[in-house]
Amino acid sequence: MMGLSTFLPRDPLNLVVLALCVVSIFLLAVFAIAFKPKGKEPANTFQAYLKFFYACFVKPHTGDGSGDQQDALESFYKAQADVYDATRTRLLKGREDMLGLVAAQLKHRCDAGMISQRPVWVDIGGGTGNNVEQMGAFVSVPDFFRAVYVVDLSPSLCDMARKRFARLGWTNVKVICQDARAFRLHEHEPQALQRKELILQEQAVLDLDENADAGGAELVTMSYALSMIPEFYPVIDSMSSLLSPNGVVGVVDFYVQSKVEFGRRNYTGGVVGRHCMWISRVFWRTWFEIDRVNLEAARRDYLEYRFGTVLSVNARNHFFGIRLPYYVWIGCSKDNGASTAKLAEIDAAATESPYLSALDLQTGPTPTDIEVRSKAYESAIVNLQSSLPLPATWYMFPLPDRVYSMLTRPRYQNHHWRIHYDDTLPKHTRFNDSYIYAFTWEDDRADARLLKVTPDDVVLAITSAGDNILSFCLDSPRRVHAVDLNPSQNHLFELKVAAFSTLPYSDIWKLFGEGRHPEFRDLLIGKLSPHMSSAAFQYWLHNGPCVFQDPKSKGLYYSGGSGNALMLVGWLFRVLGLSEEVRKLCAAQTLNEQREIWQRSIKTVLHSKILTWTVLSNEKWLWKALGVPPAQRNMIESDFKKQADFDLANPSAPQVPSSGNAVYEYVLNTFEPVVTTTLLSTSNHYYLLTLLGHYTPSSHPTYLSPKSHLKLSKPSAFNGLRIHTDEISEVIARMRPGTLTIVVVMDSMDWFPPSGNQALKQIRALNRALKVRGRVMLRSAGLEPWYVAVFGENGFSCRRVAVRVPGACIDR
Repeated sequence: MMGLSTFLPRDPLNLVVLALCVVSIFLLAVFAIAFKPKGKEPANTFQAYLKFFYACFVKPHTGDGSGDQQDALESFYKAQADVYDATRTRLLKGREDMLGLVAAQLKHRCDAGMISQRPVWVDIGGGTGNNVEQMGAFVSVPDFFRAVYVVDLSPSLCDMARKRFARLGWTNVKVICQDARAFRLHEHEPQALQRKELILQEQAVLDLDENADAGGAELVTMSYALSMIPEFYPVIDSMSSLLSPNGVVGVVDFYVQSKVEFGRRNYTGGVVGRHCMWISRVFWRTWFEIDRVNLEAARRDYLEYRFGTVLSVNARNHFFGIRLPYYVWIGCSKDNGASTAKLAEIDAAATESPYLSALDLQTGPTPTDIEVRSKAYESAIVNLQSSLPLPATWYMFPLPDRVYSMLTRPRYQNHHWRIHYDDTLPKHTRFNDSYIYAFTWEDDRADARLLKVTPDDVVLAITSAGDNILSFCLDSPRRVHAVDLNPSQNHLFELKVAAFSTLPYSDIWKLFGEGRHPEFRDLLIGKLSPHMSSAAFQYWLHNGPCVFQDPKSKGLYYSGGSGNALMLVGWLFRVLGLSEEVRKLCAAQTLNEQREIWQRSIKTVLHSKILTWTVLSNEKWLWKALGVPPAQRNMIESDFKKQADFDLANPSAPQVPSSGNAVYEYVLNTFEPVVTTTLLSTSNHYYLLTLLGHYTPSSHPTYLSPKSHLKLSKPSAFNGLRIHTDEISEVIARMRPGTLTIVVVMDSMDWFPPSGNQALKQIRALNRALKVRGRVMLRSAGLEPWYVAVFGENGFSCRRVAVRVPGACIDR
């Protein structure tokens, strides 16, 4: 067979000539397309991209001589105006996401009465008007907006926009060919003539763009335009003057930035994926400068400084095998939410301090026993003193000032669920952006029976997956503080709260009953985003589609550390040929039928000593999959050793080997009575989930019932909720003494080593924060937890309400 080299010239000179011929042919094709007679559209996408290549990289720029920005833009865009939209679809990612996010914000603010029912939209650098047409996928542009202004400096692009809207018949859209720095809304609004007359009469009149009562723009957007404007500072300033007080700003653009530049800022809305490598920064800055696109960090930095951040996303466009950095940013007025009254109300809600005492009225000294501040309040004061925007959590759908003026109790605050935290601290980053628990093990029915929550209670509980927190909210206590050190656990809970705030029951069931939803990303952007903090939104935009939507994913409950355990159990059943038996066990309608299936097959696997010794007693497995810390495992082994010592002292007792048997006995004594006394198909969703990987309509947590949805979807359902990302001791140390009535710490105290003072510190803090006769409920893997005595030594009366013994179960 003849090799390829047979057909290629071997002389280097011939190789050069051949290469030049190939390049010449390519350039001729580019020029042929570029000089195609005007008025004829390119026949296909290939021709469009050839024209784009010619305009961007071959055609000389003729607008440089005058120094005029409009001439420079026209030189760049005129030759490609007719193919602009066709060639930017893949290159300019994130535009649809930005439009979906601002549309969701506008609809929500319209429903809340914060902005006009028919808002005004100004799209700066709107070019061909493609953004406005794409907005039609989210709202009816002619019906929803009173007026839309597409502002651009390129006459060629503006001509394309006018043709577009003439074709669509949208008469409320106006195309303005003007420098964005000089655009003033009042010059194009109906009130302009009246204003001119007032000015001629020398009456003092506020600029319409700065007067909410006169009308201002409720939406201002920029799509890949900020990076192309040389004098960007005045443009961003003009955006601020255009925006109404409760309006929304949306920007999407390219960027490159180093973590050194933003590392210590708390107002950026999160830094997930924001850092770009050095080679990436150098390459993209140099590459884009060819087309006069500037990626210096100052543009995005000034945008975030000038406004408050509502949502922020850092992403990569996978374009022809390369990863091109871009961001989507949603903002609001920097001053929206900065009032002293608002800061004090939110601070009072986080610290359980009286509202008037939380206000710094400078009328006299505040009693020392209630001089407590939340970390959110302290961060806000630091920012305000430095003229910086507040952290993004403060701008999470704030209520208008006129509503705050009517409030008498902090519980009426809306959507300030998530308390600000520093996501760069090692205590948070050590979880590697992953939750351990995708579901909650603790039995909410047992909690309800023992605690009997009333509307006057103030509850503090560990978040975990949030299932039990939602059960507490069903009882409508005055306040519920959800606390977890792992940010991702709170992200998961925040997703559930946002879902109940806006989604129908059918979507709730798909997300958290089945653990999958084919339209998760659309729901996240179009429905859930107005109800989520920036950090949680970023997390789920990045991870959610892979968990809920990807065909390769098995769903929510196979994600996180606990999902590893479910996958291993499922794998074992498949290897051992027991998958059909598991299905029958989960479908059994009587306890006798369930017991028979359990005894004849499945028990031999779950209670296998080989499985226990190789997996369940492995420290890495216990932490990664089950969330069991070494200290808790030590408690299990200590109880086993006590029993073994008793058996050795009693010759008539059967002798058992030590070591790996501790966890085996724990699993046996825990699983066996539960499976033999509770029916999985109707009343034990905990075990059903571990076997099926999802819930069923007849067996699910309390919060997933249709009746619960009716309660949790009410506008006031989460008024008293606060989500803290911190240690319990840190949260309660910042609370006014004697305010909590119920604290649920689950098994968290099992994590403390007996040799340290962490338990003592937390128990004393709990005593300080609780009212007299306030209750702490805890669970433990140990039969006699060592720290119960510490409770008794520090002012608590201790009572055991249930204990794990062979043959009986504590709860489900």
